[in-house]
Amino acid sequence: MSTTNKRQTEELQEYIDGVLNISGSESSVDAVTEAGRKKKLFKDESGINFGGIKSAAAIALHMHQPLIPAGGGDLRTADIISNLKYMMDNQGTGDNHNAPVFHWCYKRIGEFVPQLVNEGKNPRVMLEYSGTLFHGLRHMGLHDVFDSLKFVTQDRSMRKCVEWLGCPWGHAVAPSTPSQDFRLHVKAWQHHFAAIFGWDALERVRGFSPSEMALPNHPDVAYEYIKTLVDCGFQWVMVQEHSVERPENGYGPEKKHVPHRLVCKNSKGDEVSIIAIIKTQGSDTKLVAQMQPYYEAKSIGRCELAGKMIPPVVTQIADGENGGVMMNEFPPKFMEVSRESTGSETPMINISEYLELLFDSGIKESDLPVLQPIFQKRIWDVFKPGDGPEKMTKIIDEIKKSDHQFHMDGGSWTNNISWVHGYENVLDPMQKLSALFNEKVIEKNIPTNDQRFRKALFHLMISQTSCFRYWGQGSWTDYAIEICRRATDIINYDLK
Repeated sequence: MSTTNKRQTEELQEYIDGVLNISGSESSVDAVTEAGRKKKLFKDESGINFGGIKSAAAIALHMHQPLIPAGGGDLRTADIISNLKYMMDNQGTGDNHNAPVFHWCYKRIGEFVPQLVNEGKNPRVMLEYSGTLFHGLRHMGLHDVFDSLKFVTQDRSMRKCVEWLGCPWGHAVAPSTPSQDFRLHVKAWQHHFAAIFGWDALERVRGFSPSEMALPNHPDVAYEYIKTLVDCGFQWVMVQEHSVERPENGYGPEKKHVPHRLVCKNSKGDEVSIIAIIKTQGSDTKLVAQMQPYYEAKSIGRCELAGKMIPPVVTQIADGENGGVMMNEFPPKFMEVSRESTGSETPMINISEYLELLFDSGIKESDLPVLQPIFQKRIWDVFKPGDGPEKMTKIIDEIKKSDHQFHMDGGSWTNNISWVHGYENVLDPMQKLSALFNEKVIEKNIPTNDQRFRKALFHLMISQTSCFRYWGQGSWTDYAIEICRRATDIINYDLK
């Protein structure tokens, strides 16, 4: 750890008296992320001649398993375990036989990267692991995953190859998660990550990967979402191409392979912005497993931005374990492309590295083209920022009445799944739990380093996992309702 950070922080414990350490060191987290923003991380270790390449490709692997009350036959008393453990213990059901392969998928980047570096190659990959996955793996005793990942995260010869992305701790979907809770998810993930990998590793986390690629498009919610990311020290966020629009005409992005500036205004007239990296096409794991971004990047050349010719970057993210193509085809293809792309005109690159090299070449953040969340042009055409939330609500209702395709549910990787409609039986207890947490924990100023705070926060966040809606009505919604019940009891009785 740097001398500055030694003075500011002590290493975090991952668990304190058996309770996951996901809060209580907010000032240290803020100090570390602020220090990280001021540093150049890749200038001396990248190994990529940015001025001599024609294009680049970036891939990210999203890893997640929810926590569910399935450690026993009675839903009301069952232990909360990882869905991966449930799969391991019930391998004769459905696709649960994939559980041992999933285990390998979670650690295999820690095997691939050292092999390639030892060959003299320059591989690149971005990783995003939810907090529920981290906790579930540790709870299962799968410490080999952490040992494997720690080496490529902390070793100076490896860390340039692997970029970690921040995410909501409990895989919460931003458009339908209360803004104050979403901020708690982001902070909790930073605490948890630092406790596992150390402060130096957290200092290098600059990008954010949203659950389900979900971007709020209600102006007030979108503003709070981006403000949370900026306040928490993130430099950039990944967005799905059809979840954003150009403010001047409402059309989608024109230059999909250059960074943009995502600008969000709220009803009060406040404005915040962050760099947006566009993920193109759908969520098909084949795109990453077969290294499609690299082959697409090879087919394009430099493009103009702010009077300069820059190398575009083709970016994709996909589940890092789901599906036969990712389990079986990704390993050899990743190795093949890492070898082929090293030293070529189209290298693999990580986004924070790309941005640092881009800005070192003379491009400024203010040069980047502007985007905003989808459907907002319809609002700004008739609403003046600063006129307040009541007037905005009225205008949104008027637009909805005149256009049934207009909505404020946000955008994500899929156009045919709503994270709101049809899940009232889950969202209602979630919203009540959120209000109760705010009333009896936040407003009563329970210290964030109080074990009761951590325990209540843990249950609040796991209740907001997207899986409880993604998989439809049935056992998954039952899980969510049960978690909300337990969290309510914890808040009502433990925090008296």
